[in-house]
Amino acid sequence: MTEEQKATTTKQTGPHFIPKLKGKKVIIRLVTGGQPVTGTVEGYNPYEILIQTVKGQVLVFKHAIAVMEPVDMPKQEFTLKI
Repeated sequence: MTEEQKATTTKQTGPHFIPKLKGKKVIIRLVTGGQPVTGTVEGYNPYEILIQTVKGQVLVFKHAIAVMEPVDMPKQEFTLKI
């Protein structure tokens, strides 16, 4: 494996706005519909997001999320820079 291949395999891709949401209150709407999940982002990894709700912790798989919106963040903090 060349150095270039190593650099591309270890480089994490994906949404870079999730770290900004850690500790913030969000509303998550799932692809399947139903009730939105409202709570605080406690943690995340490449596949899941852990949300603390009033009823307890909820583990949400990222591929199941249709919309994720912050509750109390100004718009300019949340914009995605590509």
